Amino acid sequence: MAAPGAEQRRFPLPRLRLSKLLGAPPPPKVTLGVGLEPAPQRGGRSAGSGPSTSGSAACPRLAMLLARALRAAAALRPALPPRRPLSSLPPRALLPPPPLARSLWQRSDGGGWRGALLRPRRGSAGGVSCGCGGLHTEGDKAFAQFLTDEIKEERKIQKHKALPKVSGGWELEVHGTEARLVRKVAGEKITVTFNINNSIPPAVDDEAPEEQKPDEQEEPDITSTPNFVVEVIKDDTKQTLVLDCHYPEDEVGHEGEEESDIFTIREVSFQPTGESDWKDTNYTLNTDSLDWALYDHLMDFLADRGVDNTFADELIELSTALEHQEYIKFLEDLKSFVKCQ
Repeated sequence: MAAPGAEQRRFPLPRLRLSKLLGAPPPPKVTLGVGLEPAPQRGGRSAGSGPSTSGSAACPRLAMLLARALRAAAALRPALPPRRPLSSLPPRALLPPPPLARSLWQRSDGGGWRGALLRPRRGSAGGVSCGCGGLHTEGDKAFAQFLTDEIKEERKIQKHKALPKVSGGWELEVHGTEARLVRKVAGEKITVTFNINNSIPPAVDDEAPEEQKPDEQEEPDITSTPNFVVEVIKDDTKQTLVLDCHYPEDEVGHEGEEESDIFTIREVSFQPTGESDWKDTNYTLNTDSLDWALYDHLMDFLADRGVDNTFADELIELSTALEHQEYIKFLEDLKSFVKCQ
């Protein structure tokens, strides 16, 4: 048994007045529920059937303090507004867009409103500068300016504003990059056809003299030396003599050698007159293995019909002028394409 006066010597837990600290009225006393009662001890005795210990006395008091703290916190919580019924809410389509989403996607840095952030500005990099709907960048703008300057320089060095004529009564027909010279002599029709595409030989870098500076070196003139085909048609025959000619690279530009031919014949064949598509089944004579006497007679045959060194020189001049003209036209088309005009 406990000694007399033990109840006075026991130190009970102080009761914290949370209501005084929080400024709320003290809650009414409540009894503990079933779940907060102490568990029965062994032997069938409950906590209230005999003298209580310090641990059994502390459990009800802690539970009471916890309950009072929860009620005090619930009293201080602001009351929520009553919920509106779902039937009274407006449709989702009628609700205005949230201000945050509009500020992210449609508000510009200056505070103004645009139609959409992803639509590029006019004149900016990656923006549309005209109504074509194509892409126009700062690189395109610089490219167009370069083409403008290049066209001006090419026009300055252009030798012939109009295509030069070929002496000897040749009539010129131009279809894009293809040109045709036609001449009629005593029942024969001579046609010379050439195309300026890929007609400029590759540049050869000759070693400049040591005493000459690179800035003082003159740029070589660009010369067009196209392959050309000579067709000789007689009125009373159904066949056309075709001679495929070209300019050898080592022969062009040597004006001092008068006896040397500046063009050569590569192939000779007969083709049906009036047919645009030539037959590969017709025999073609290659002049690489041809007897020199026969070759000289073929060259004389062309010279008698106006295809000689003089004609070949004038053909180079005509082809160069046509090539330069088409090159300037190509630059203008490229500029219009880049600027979308």
